[in-house]
Amino acid sequence: MLRKLLDSQKEYFEPDGPLHRFHPLYEATDTLLYSTPTVTEHPSHVRDALDLKRMMSIVVFALLPCVLMAMYNTGLQANQAIAAGLEPAGWRASAVTAMGLGFLPGSILSCFVHGATYFLPVFVVTFAAGGTCEVVFAIVRKHEVNEGFFVTGFLFPLILPPTIPLWQVAVGIIFGVVIGKEIFGGTGMNILNPALLARAFLFFAYPAQISGDAVWVAVDGFSGPTLLARAMVDGSQGLLAADMSWWDAFLGFIPGSMGETSTLLCLLGAVILIVTRVGSWRTMAGVAIGSLAVSLLLNAFSGHVKNSYFDVPFYWHFVLGGWAFGTVFMATDPVSSAQTEQGKWIYGLLIGVLAIGIRVTNPAYPEGMMLAILFMNVFAPLIDYGFIQANIKRRAARNVATA
Repeated sequence: MLRKLLDSQKEYFEPDGPLHRFHPLYEATDTLLYSTPTVTEHPSHVRDALDLKRMMSIVVFALLPCVLMAMYNTGLQANQAIAAGLEPAGWRASAVTAMGLGFLPGSILSCFVHGATYFLPVFVVTFAAGGTCEVVFAIVRKHEVNEGFFVTGFLFPLILPPTIPLWQVAVGIIFGVVIGKEIFGGTGMNILNPALLARAFLFFAYPAQISGDAVWVAVDGFSGPTLLARAMVDGSQGLLAADMSWWDAFLGFIPGSMGETSTLLCLLGAVILIVTRVGSWRTMAGVAIGSLAVSLLLNAFSGHVKNSYFDVPFYWHFVLGGWAFGTVFMATDPVSSAQTEQGKWIYGLLIGVLAIGIRVTNPAYPEGMMLAILFMNVFAPLIDYGFIQANIKRRAARNVATA
């Protein structure tokens, strides 16, 4: 029935139809629900079942565990704070009470519902504002609506704190889509990750709402720094003595950006991306090696500096902040990352080095993963260029030798 309905309306969106200007909107709805009717009619150089739509769908599938964790952990942190005697945060917490679900930290349903009242509005605003930009640019440029924003729309809410104002969500995603992607030509043309660029814009434009101690738990009057911020003050001993263990951080039951807290679920997503060959294991391994090397080097100098963050061991760095999420889902972006196989190693290695370096040496900004990835996005084409030119020279020299 749905297929017949779409087919019956198609003529209105054809070039001679009264709604031809809105053909990208019709085409986006059709291809979202069904596979494209366009097929190869002549021999092609490459045939592959993995088109853009399927690739984006795989990434979204790998992100779903983090989405579920975003809702559960946001509600869990808020419920625990409320159970400690704090007042509910606005209408969203009151709505949970009205549903009779209570605020018991052990209630899974309560945690999911309470967390969903924070995550889903951010999610909806992201798709409404960013999707509108995509459609407008597609209509003006007279091309199809690309599926690239589908992944950006999932990534962006996951890297935001639960108390972010919704108008800032709209402003941030519009900046990321327009400045980060559309001005370069759209999907496949951008040099920066749009979701990360939107997050960076919000961080520098509205630092009070995107960072600090009071933004990480969705309860008014609750000041709860992330475990990464706590490490910045207390060092490794403070982490080990904290009320949150390494396993809490690994599993994700800590305050933080809504979808970044669980290293375990990020690893699950990594397995999906690697098995399907959508994400590069070389990039992920390079980030891990670079982070490990810098962490061990800084630990060796911890006795000679007053910065307590030099004491944090590498296994804590791997579970704090956005390290795991950035390594798996951001650094492996197939558009803005390195394309050559050797270049992926260098690209990932430098991200790991910069991420830990920024965390440790910049007290004003303990989370360095976002800036490290954006910085290396800019240099990814240069890394690829170096390896491509080296390969051309080797082949030219080999041809001369055999001539």
